[in-house]
Amino acid sequence: MSDVARRVVAGVRRHPTATDAGVAVLLAAAAMVSASTTFELVRQDPTIDTPAKPALVVMLLAVTLPLALRRLYPISVAAGVFAAFIIGRIVLSPPLELFPAWESYVTVWALWLALYTAVAHRAEGRRAELAIVGISAVLLAEIVREIFGGAPPGLPLTLGFTLVYNVLALLLPVVLGSAVRSSRVRQGALVAQAAELQREREENARRAVLEERVRIARELHDVVAHHVSVMGIQAGGARRVVRTRPDKAEEVMSSIESSSREAVLELHRLLGFLRRADQREVLEPQPHLLQLPELIAQAQRGGLDVQLKVEGEPRPLSGTLEVSAYRVVQEALTNALKHSGGSTATVRVDYRPDVLDIEVRDDGSGALESSSKVGGHGLIGMRERVGLHGGHLRVGVAVQGGFVVHATFPLDGRAS
Repeated sequence: MSDVARRVVAGVRRHPTATDAGVAVLLAAAAMVSASTTFELVRQDPTIDTPAKPALVVMLLAVTLPLALRRLYPISVAAGVFAAFIIGRIVLSPPLELFPAWESYVTVWALWLALYTAVAHRAEGRRAELAIVGISAVLLAEIVREIFGGAPPGLPLTLGFTLVYNVLALLLPVVLGSAVRSSRVRQGALVAQAAELQREREENARRAVLEERVRIARELHDVVAHHVSVMGIQAGGARRVVRTRPDKAEEVMSSIESSSREAVLELHRLLGFLRRADQREVLEPQPHLLQLPELIAQAQRGGLDVQLKVEGEPRPLSGTLEVSAYRVVQEALTNALKHSGGSTATVRVDYRPDVLDIEVRDDGSGALESSSKVGGHGLIGMRERVGLHGGHLRVGVAVQGGFVVHATFPLDGRAS
């Protein structure tokens, strides 16, 4: 579809009433032209009595112009158009030579459009359905009257064919309007269902983030509690030896200062996460990077051949960073086991001077599928953990194949 056509369609959808008004005016003008051609044909025969033109004009306008409001008041417009049409056919009944009407082309299209709109755009309810049935019955009665009462006498087969033809013409807008209405109802139901699914997805994602933050908060609580406990023990020891061994007390106080600074750092990180006050604390031993061989052994028992590569000089890290790095490796191996479909994986831990670099790479052939599946709660958790330390996380399909999870944790408080 060209840009001009798209703009026209968009304009019609934005201004349906204005569009209907334009269609009604065009139909009215076309009806006038059609009636004028009929008058022109009979003008040379003075024996034919023509109706008063003002009355015919009023009838034609009453049939066509109300269509400007057809989508706003579908039943009322259809009833008015049908009444004007039938009254006009009866009052302005043409001679047999011109049967069936002075203008029987445009007005029939107007009837067709009014009936289609009444079916397609009517309001829900029994009254609207009965109104459509009544309008159709009245028009059907008029068709029977004209065929068997006012038409020239003809063979029964001809009259029967004419009746069937007109009935089918009457049913066509009803069938089309019903189909359009059913399609609109189904589309509305699909849109509502899609909106509900979107709300559920957002709620599930929000709940997953909240649960992950609570879990991280628990782990941070354990680390901070450890620092505070050590500080308390050291402070008690320093108090007992402060007079007898000042040098030892000074050493202990220096250790307390270091622990307090690290605890404050952990507390500042903890403030970035909200947690529910009514949740119970579950204190568990926290994992660390020295436990990676045990984690890899578990993955190997699950059927995944995993190699561990440690580069650089391992050194003690903060408790929260150890936990976060361990969990990233754990989640990446879980994804490789469950979704990747691969048989081997490599875990690389690189201790650089200012960055801890972690990469988990597998050879799964279903990497694209695992990419979509790791895009759920697992990826949310990994991003939360890496973001807690100001790091970067990159997850995706490797150029040479397989799936890669790459996380960097800055060791100086800055993102790499």
